[in-house]
Amino acid sequence: MREREALFENAGRDDIILPFQIDPYGLRGRLVRLGSVIDAVLERHGYPEPVAVMLGETVALAACLAGSLKYDGVFTLQTKGDGPIGVLMADVTTAGAIRAYATFDADRVAAVSEADVAARSVQRLLGGGYIAFTVDQGANTDRYQGIVELSGHTLSECTHAYFQQSEQLDAGVMISAGRTEEGWRAGGIMVQRLPYARDLPGRPSEEEYDDLWRTAVTLMSSTRAEELLAADLSPDRLLYRLFHEAGVRAYEAQPMTDTCRCSNTRVERVLLSLSEDEIADLKVDGAVVVNCEFCKREWRYDDPAIAALRDTVARPTF
Repeated sequence: MREREALFENAGRDDIILPFQIDPYGLRGRLVRLGSVIDAVLERHGYPEPVAVMLGETVALAACLAGSLKYDGVFTLQTKGDGPIGVLMADVTTAGAIRAYATFDADRVAAVSEADVAARSVQRLLGGGYIAFTVDQGANTDRYQGIVELSGHTLSECTHAYFQQSEQLDAGVMISAGRTEEGWRAGGIMVQRLPYARDLPGRPSEEEYDDLWRTAVTLMSSTRAEELLAADLSPDRLLYRLFHEAGVRAYEAQPMTDTCRCSNTRVERVLLSLSEDEIADLKVDGAVVVNCEFCKREWRYDDPAIAALRDTVARPTF
């Protein structure tokens, strides 16, 4: 027991991405557990429960995938469909800052059956469309984007299709989100198969490696949704339950935060790029009102405020 505790001494309980490795299998994984962070995101927006659940799963999925990539910037996951939920968007920075939002048709969401809501049905809730994965590392680097159709029954299945079709990688993902006594919670677990290395000493045969991979996916699939959300089940205990016979090693957990990147500077930069006619078209009751879709922060610029902004830029400096 003491040895097991030492392996997981860096693992917190909530709002983390916990990397792990299953040693004999040559597999890597990520366990995501979100508590107060996802609760703040979802409570801020006040979405209907089916929308909140799907957005919670989107955030958990984005964190799983972001944690498996090497990047310095922003990883974004976005779905766009013709169903009751039009857009689900979540992004994660290298530092672990999360933000997310959704768009939806309230009447159509209310008309979705309870069975389809419970099944997290992509076809019934999102409809036909696509899921996109984007890595943006800044202005001086190429942006990477992968897109796949919303062809699975769940977001997890859509992601499996992406790995198989676009990346030619083997990966398994399970995600869950829901409202509990502690508030909204979300979680996910992902295992990823590394390329087979023929020349490493002690490596199993390729056939044995295939069998080991299938076993690992089966073990991961035994995770119950309530285990991913349980506040009283620490990540180390869950990983130990799933993979202790194979030998699992956890690494330092990355903390996640509810942090938006909107700012006065960004809003004002956009306003300064617009012509007077474009500003006039945006006015409502004599002012331009800007709302951040992610954090719901609001900026209001009336004529004196816009004039002062333009004057500040036009004023010469010495």
